[in-house]
Amino acid sequence: MLLTEGQVSDHKGAAFLIEALPPARHLIADRGYDSDSYRAALCHRGIKPCVPSRKNRKEPVAHDRLLYRQRHKVRNLFAKLKDW
Repeated sequence: MLLTEGQVSDHKGAAFLIEALPPARHLIADRGYDSDSYRAALCHRGIKPCVPSRKNRKEPVAHDRLLYRQRHKVRNLFAKLKDW
């Protein structure tokens, strides 16, 4: 578990945990994880990032929209678990 300050962006906190990621083909994340350095670190480990670009990014980065939609199912599962 890693606790960061409230104003720390998601991709900075995730950068500390990147070495602990299990082997994977894709990483699906929201816009909070959109950074060039985080994408490069994932690609270096052989993980293809599926992260939509931030709205203020000058040159948007393409992502797999169909794969990103699967993230919604996972969020719904956690929402149901929280209800219990």
